[in-house]
Amino acid sequence: MSKDILLEIGTEEIPAHYMPGILGQLKELAAKKLGEANIEYGTIRSLGTPRRAVLLVQGVAEKQADISAKHKGPSVRIAYDGDGNPTKAAAGFARGQKIDVQELTVEDGYVYASVTSIGSASAGLLPDILKSIVLSLTFPKSMRWGNKNVHFVRPLRWLVALFGTEVVPFEIAGVHSGKVSRGHRFLGTGDFTIPSMADYETVTREHFLIVDPEERRQMILDGLQKLAAEKNGTIIMDEDLLEEVVFLVEYPTALCGEFDQAFLQLPEAAIITPMKDHQRYFPMRDADGKLMNLFLTVRNGDDYHLETVQHGNERVLRARLDDAKFFFEEDKKQKLADRVEKLKKIVFQDGLGTLYDKAQRLADITVFLNHKLDLGLQEEALKRASLLAKADLATQMVMEFTELQGVMGKEYALLDGEAPEVAEALTEQYQPRFAGDDLPQTDIGKLLGLADKFDTITGMFSRGFSPTGSQDPFALRRQTIGVLNILMEAGWNINCSEVFAYILGLLHVEGEARDTVICQLHEYFTLRLKNIFQDKGVDYHIIDCVLSADTLNAAEAAKRAQALADADMMGQTELLQAFTRVGNMIKDAENTIVDPELFETEEERALYSACQAMQVNVPEKYAVYDYKGVAAVLSEGIAAINDFLDHVLVMHDDEAVRDNRIHLLTLVFSLISPLGNIKKLS
Repeated sequence: MSKDILLEIGTEEIPAHYMPGILGQLKELAAKKLGEANIEYGTIRSLGTPRRAVLLVQGVAEKQADISAKHKGPSVRIAYDGDGNPTKAAAGFARGQKIDVQELTVEDGYVYASVTSIGSASAGLLPDILKSIVLSLTFPKSMRWGNKNVHFVRPLRWLVALFGTEVVPFEIAGVHSGKVSRGHRFLGTGDFTIPSMADYETVTREHFLIVDPEERRQMILDGLQKLAAEKNGTIIMDEDLLEEVVFLVEYPTALCGEFDQAFLQLPEAAIITPMKDHQRYFPMRDADGKLMNLFLTVRNGDDYHLETVQHGNERVLRARLDDAKFFFEEDKKQKLADRVEKLKKIVFQDGLGTLYDKAQRLADITVFLNHKLDLGLQEEALKRASLLAKADLATQMVMEFTELQGVMGKEYALLDGEAPEVAEALTEQYQPRFAGDDLPQTDIGKLLGLADKFDTITGMFSRGFSPTGSQDPFALRRQTIGVLNILMEAGWNINCSEVFAYILGLLHVEGEARDTVICQLHEYFTLRLKNIFQDKGVDYHIIDCVLSADTLNAAEAAKRAQALADADMMGQTELLQAFTRVGNMIKDAENTIVDPELFETEEERALYSACQAMQVNVPEKYAVYDYKGVAAVLSEGIAAINDFLDHVLVMHDDEAVRDNRIHLLTLVFSLISPLGNIKKLS
């Protein structure tokens, strides 16, 4: 027999972006806790609204499964005497297993005890299990309330806990579990009773609660799309915004609002940002792709007096757009370049100077990168983009709507007549702004973005502000991943440590402190790159192989990783074994100058001849990352390598002969070393 479990955790409104994680945890914790308790169950679901997180488990066994186990005891020689009678050792083992000594069995020269543990009733175990699930939930931020010592995302207000139709009794922070839940804050009629899990979604719907997030999502989409079709518009859909709205409402109703068409004279970003980021509205475009003076939003309630709600939303948006219009008109009175002087009064970070100082560093770094990468970009354009990079931070628009940094920089730069490529770089410098965001597309934008992120990351590490655990207040992880993705997408080969060193020079960090920071940054960037490769499904052997080098070149490492996978280099067992033997012999030797006059054996001459033949063809294969070709060429030397190592004494008594043989092996190993640390491939 089985029953269902219902657990509803009632709270004050939970931040919308916390909810997906909470619901995921509920399912994971339920599976873990029931599994640990050896209680069988069927399907697990988690539902939620802004004021409740819900766990539903179907087909939960009414008792733990019985556990049968066979325990190994002492050997037969110790367990029985010469007459076959049980000894004290056997009796003690049987007593410890709580069985009669006569029930012991003999197998493979040892005695065994077969023990069956009878499972307990689930009802007696569930109070502790459900309480543990609630208290095991973790959140980005927790709080305490009143004089309670319990930490939770928001104050607990009620708990529903049922096993079948019976209450599972437990208490947290003075709140006792029961059958009573609470309806919609405005449409509901107060508290109501839930008979069982099977009735849960029906009963909650009667009290204006759509507890299934997927159902709410579909209701919202259907409502928005219906209104958009009526207005002949297309929704500017944002999946993150949609998910947020799903967890902001318990009973959704879509509505359409309007704003003065005169506001369409503003830059699109100045209209869309207040809509989406501040008011959680969905903008629309017409058939020609132009922004419409309409918006869609979702009410947490029914359609009663919907026009009143519409007018209220219109008034709020009008005030926001009035502010944007005022800021835009005021900002246009002064050119972007004229605001650069104000950056001298805005501190970037203690010890790293002002935003003006940062702009000067950006000019130096972009020119440095342009030279290192041999891009041939005009230095004047790079310096101009760097000078203006942070100027929009001194505008009223960006001070009010910080999400528009870079975006408004581009708008103002174009109005001022700046070169289009310079203006575009001002917004691209911040890309990617979030996971999955577009990368910069123009070369100037890529360089400015790299310079900005490299400067921030290196500067913060030099001041001791490296991320620790989950704490990353300066978003250095995101910026590091941005740097690596830009370099890999562009295919730009550069040693990141050279960039670190250059920037530390600009910051006047020298000597041992400089070396320490470079080492920290190298390790930090390598770990981020490793995570990127893992997310892409690259085999960990290949990752370790390509990331073992002293230099950190993200683009080159990505190409090598892909080439190694394409060539199935891990399957080249004979090749890897031969060259690994060579690598073990030479340790850290670097000299590859060989004197054939010192050869004493045919194996030496054969290996040197094979090495010369491989040297002819291998470089061109490496140049185009043709690792299949590399493997084919190097495989021709396997026999010569093995013959040499099997028959030639490398550590010869004559120092000159010994060194020459080590130099020969070093030369041989240099043919495969561009792959990385090949020992990691086996």
